[in-house]
Amino acid sequence: MGTTDIALERIFRQLIAGNAGVAMAEVNTYLGAWPNPQTQEKLDAIRADYRRMENYWRQGFDDPQREAQYLLLLQRVYVLSANIAIHRHIVASSYLQSLYAGVRQRGRSWSLDVVRREMENFVSEVAMLSLEPEHTRGEKSLTLYKEHQQQMNQLFNFVLTSNMWTDGVGHAMEEILLSPTIDSNDQQLLTSAIMLSLMNRFDMVKFRLLLNVYRAATDEAVRQRALVGWVMGIDDDFLTVYPGQLRLVADLLKSKRAVQELTELQIQLVYTLNADKDTATMEREIMPDLLKNNAMRITKNGIEEIEDDPLEDVLHPDAAEERMEKLEAAFQRMMDMQRQGADIYFGGFSQMKRLPFFYECSNWFVPFYMQHPDIASFVKRMEGNRFLDVVMKRGPFCNSDKYSFIMAFQKVMDYLPDNLRQMMHKGEVAADELGEETQQSPAFIRRSYLMDLYRFFRLFPNRSALCNPFDTSKQPTGMCLFFGSALFRGTPLEQKKPEIVSVLMKQKLGDAALELLDTFPESLHDVQYYLWTGNYEQALALDGSNERALAGHAREAYQAGRLDDAADDYERLLLLHPGKSGYMLNRAVCLAELEEYEGALKLLYQLNYEQPDNQRVTRVLAWTLMSDGKLEQADRLYQQLADSDKLSDEDFLNRGYCLWLMGRIDEAADSIRKYIEETEASEYDTLFDAAWLQRHGIGDMDMKMMEGLVADVR
Repeated sequence: MGTTDIALERIFRQLIAGNAGVAMAEVNTYLGAWPNPQTQEKLDAIRADYRRMENYWRQGFDDPQREAQYLLLLQRVYVLSANIAIHRHIVASSYLQSLYAGVRQRGRSWSLDVVRREMENFVSEVAMLSLEPEHTRGEKSLTLYKEHQQQMNQLFNFVLTSNMWTDGVGHAMEEILLSPTIDSNDQQLLTSAIMLSLMNRFDMVKFRLLLNVYRAATDEAVRQRALVGWVMGIDDDFLTVYPGQLRLVADLLKSKRAVQELTELQIQLVYTLNADKDTATMEREIMPDLLKNNAMRITKNGIEEIEDDPLEDVLHPDAAEERMEKLEAAFQRMMDMQRQGADIYFGGFSQMKRLPFFYECSNWFVPFYMQHPDIASFVKRMEGNRFLDVVMKRGPFCNSDKYSFIMAFQKVMDYLPDNLRQMMHKGEVAADELGEETQQSPAFIRRSYLMDLYRFFRLFPNRSALCNPFDTSKQPTGMCLFFGSALFRGTPLEQKKPEIVSVLMKQKLGDAALELLDTFPESLHDVQYYLWTGNYEQALALDGSNERALAGHAREAYQAGRLDDAADDYERLLLLHPGKSGYMLNRAVCLAELEEYEGALKLLYQLNYEQPDNQRVTRVLAWTLMSDGKLEQADRLYQQLADSDKLSDEDFLNRGYCLWLMGRIDEAADSIRKYIEETEASEYDTLFDAAWLQRHGIGDMDMKMMEGLVADVR
C-alpha cells in the first residue's frame, strides 16, 4: 500500500467513525502533501462552517439543529474525500485515464439536458426510418445506429469515470431512466454504468437513484438492472455518514414483491459464483456423452453425419437405442442444471469473448439488438436464417453470449453439412428445447444480467481497474452475500434469512452461512438455527426429541471423551428410532470403550446377523470381542476380513494386538509391521495404546520387546 493510499485510508477511517473534525484535519494533511487549490478551497469552506457550529457549542448555546448540521458537514467531507479518492484511482489506472480523457474533450457538452435531447431524438429518428424509401432505409439505419452507439459508449464511459453526483444531477438522471420517450436499451446501459461507478466508490445520490428507479420503473429490464445495481453498491461502512439509507430501504421493504425479489436475487448470486464448478461438470460429465452419442463427427473438412453401420445393427441391435437414451439423459441433465440456476454456457462462450467487440467496456452491458453496428456485417450475412432468429429471441442466453453466438455462427455454419444448413435456414431444426422460461420474467432478466456481469468481471481484459463483486480471494462469496447487511436488520427480509442459509449450506459455503447466521435476530433463534450453529444443547432445550440435535450432541460428547453422555444419547435415539443400525453401532462403540462388553456385544451380534457383509460392524465386533477376552472369536473375524481383502490399516494393528494376547508373537509382529508399512508410522514410542495393553496384561517390557521385534526385519 502506497503512501497516498495510507493517507486516504486514514481519512475514510475517521469518516466511517463519524468524526467530521478529525477527518477534515486528515484531509488538510493530505492536501499539504498533495496540493490541489480547488479542493483546498472547498475544504476551507467546510471548515469555516464547522468552526461556526463549534463556536456556538463552545459558548454553551443549545442548538436543536446541531446533530443535523453535523451530519451534513460529515457528508460534505465525505463527498470531498471521495472525489479525491476517485481522482487517485483514475490516475493509478492507465485504462481509466484513457476513458476519462477520451470523453472530456473540448466541444462535447455533458449537460443532462443535451444528453436527454440526443437520446429522445434517436427514438424519433428510428421511428421516422419506416417512412424512408426501402433502397435508402438500410444505409440510413446503419448510420443512425452507429452514431448513437458511439454517443452511448461515450456517455457510459463518462458516467463510469464521474465524480460524486449532486442531488440535481441525480434527479435529472432519474428522470432519464424513467422516461417513456427514451429507448429501454439506453436506459439499461446507463443503469449499468451507474452501478459500476457506485461499486468503485459509494455515492449516496447514485445509490438513491438506483433504488428509486427500481421502485418506479415500468420497464422490467431497467427495473431489474436497477435492483442489481443498488444491491451491489451497498456499503455498510458509510451508514454512519448516510443513515438515511436505512429509511429508504425500510420503506422499500414494505413491498412483499421487493422482499421476494431480493430473496431471489441473493439465491441467484450464490449460484452465479458456481459458474466454474458448473463448467467443470459440463466438461467432465455431460459434454463427453453428448459428443460420443450424437450422429455427427468433426473432421478437417467440417462436421459430417455418421452413417448407420448395417453390421452394427446385426451385432448390437440395441446400440442405437442405447446411444439415444444416453444422449437424451445427458441433454436432460444439462437442462435440469439450467433450471436449478446453473450457468451451463459460461465455459463454452468464454472462449468467444476475445473478439474485438468485447474490447469495449460498454459492449458487455448493452442489451442485445440486431441493429448494433458492431455486428451489422454478421447479421447481414445471416439475414433470413430462421433458426438464428429463434435462438436470438428464445435462447436462454445472456446478452453478451448472444453477441458471441451471432459473431461465431457464420463460421460454424460453414462447417455444417449442406442438408443441415438448409434445415436451419428454413427453421426446420427445432429450437423449442433452448428455453422454456419466458425471457420477459423478472427472474430470467435478472439471471441473464448476472451472467453478463460475471462474464465481464471474469473475462474483460481491463477488469482489474474496477471493483469486482465476484472476487472470492478474501471472502467466500465476494461482495455477493448482501443479506447480512445492516441495512436489512429489523426488516421483513430477515424472515427470509433461513432460506438463504439453507442454500449456502447446500452449496458447501459453510463459512458464508455462519457469517449470515451471526446476523440472525433473537426471534429466529429456533431449533434449526441452533442446529446450523452446532449448539446442540440449545436445540435440545427447545426440542428434546430432535433427531439431528441428539445425534450431533452424541457425536460431540464422544469426541470430547464423555462416553457415558454419548451412550445415553444413542440410547435415546434408539428409543425414538428403534433398530436404526447407525445408532446401534455407535452405542455399541461407546459401551465397548466403557468396557460394558455385554451390552455392546448384544447390539453387535444383532447387527452382524442382520448385516453379515457390513465390514464396519465386523470390525467393531472383532475389536469388542478382543477387548472382552474372547480372542479366538475375534481372530476368526479378523481372518474373515483378511480373506476378503478388507483389512484396513487399523485392522492390521488391532489384529496384531489380538495375536499378541493369544501368544502368537511372530504373527503379531508381522501384522503390526504391516500396519507400519501401510501408514508409514515412524514413532515407535507412540505406536501402541499402552493403557489398553496394560489393562489386558501387556507390560512395558513386553511393549519394548515387541517394538524391537517389529523393527528387526529378519
